[in-house]
Amino acid sequence: MAVPLSGLPMTSHDNATEGNEQMIFDREHECMDRAKLAELQSQRLVALVNRVYERVPFYKKLFDEAGIEPEKVRGVRDLPYLPFTRKYHLRDNYPFGLFATPLREVVRIHASSGTTGKPTTVGYTKSDIAIWANVAARTIAGAGGTADDIVQVAYGYGLFTGGLGMHYGAELLGAAVIPISGSNTQRQLMLMQDFGTTIMCCTPSFMLYLYDVAQQVGVDVTKLPLKVGIFGAEPWSEAMRRDIEAKWNIKAVDIYGLSEIIGPGVSCECADAQDGLHLNDDHFLPEIIDPETGEVLPEGETGELVITTLTKEAFPLIRYRTGDITRLWVEPCVCGRTNTRMGRVSGRTDDMLIIRGVNVFPSQVEAVLLMSPQVEPHYKLVVDRKGAMDTLEVQVEIKPDLYHEVSQAILSLDDVTTIAEHEKIVALKSAIQKNIKDIIGISVEVTFKEPGAIERTEGKAQRVVDLRKL
Repeated sequence: MAVPLSGLPMTSHDNATEGNEQMIFDREHECMDRAKLAELQSQRLVALVNRVYERVPFYKKLFDEAGIEPEKVRGVRDLPYLPFTRKYHLRDNYPFGLFATPLREVVRIHASSGTTGKPTTVGYTKSDIAIWANVAARTIAGAGGTADDIVQVAYGYGLFTGGLGMHYGAELLGAAVIPISGSNTQRQLMLMQDFGTTIMCCTPSFMLYLYDVAQQVGVDVTKLPLKVGIFGAEPWSEAMRRDIEAKWNIKAVDIYGLSEIIGPGVSCECADAQDGLHLNDDHFLPEIIDPETGEVLPEGETGELVITTLTKEAFPLIRYRTGDITRLWVEPCVCGRTNTRMGRVSGRTDDMLIIRGVNVFPSQVEAVLLMSPQVEPHYKLVVDRKGAMDTLEVQVEIKPDLYHEVSQAILSLDDVTTIAEHEKIVALKSAIQKNIKDIIGISVEVTFKEPGAIERTEGKAQRVVDLRKL
């Protein structure tokens, strides 16, 4: 049976109330002396390296090929010599090949979208769940949350890690949780009014959409007891923050997490400063590298975020390349925290899109399109933001024989029906939309183009046009 790792903070609400005025949940670790933090990170890194070498065949092979002898790893100074773990490693070892504990010790399995039809699976022991709740509670406390709050969790529940991560964190903090999940906008507003929600957890675009719905149904959101929103799962801008804060009369803080590392709770802004996301680096050891060379960059420089999970039992990762572009700095914050801060994620090193909280790769869409023999493998994804919500339009060419057949049918009928309105095209569109929704998990608009209409290039095809102003 899984047991907590030595030194693991298992802070509960009862011993976390001291310091609530400073909005710090786990003062011992969030305000640690940097030298002591480095010692703790080194101890945990050494234990991690030895554990994965012994228990995960993938890491034993990776270390052996790189000439890494685990017993010679002495601490964080040796981190740059360790090999990277990449997204495709997770896919190649699907579903449980990277687990470091037997399945009988795994109490939860989550999954996120991968570049193929197979998801990326992650597992949690009881200790991992406790860590997750702890770091999520830190983020809610940093946003100003206490045991007196009512937290409405409108992130998705299920295989997606967003909903349950914030749920467990709020409960550990001692707050009351409304586990409403996403959508149901009018019910969201009703419960915000009736239950007195004080903290909202959702995507920023959904929060703006809620505002629009509130205006339509006559709800004055400024009269709600809501005080703060914890927003993540999609890219958003400083301008969007100001818009949300002005419309709702609340504080809007940015949260960062990814399923591979743990879920929400990797880092989050504090409401005191809203200046960089406090990274829980007693659990998640961060680096910034040059995405082209893999070289570790100095503090403050922008590059790709790499994270090593120091305390996870079921699904530990060594130097995982997140693909997210950001920067790190260690200057203590005015809130009193001394942990590393990371800037807002400004982009990605790959072609992954985040649409309404769902990870979408062009290759995923392509795989779904190729399930339909009536379309060509020539497509374009157009991302936009209509009002508060992100939209994805899939433009794809129809096969010449179908285009010709439908065109001739319309001409022979001397009808004003357009190609897009023909029953065969309507049925094809419906089928593709359903497949994308079922397999990728997102609703899209499908626009058919005539053969040859989508631009060809000699080099890499431009599959994505992002019109959002992020």
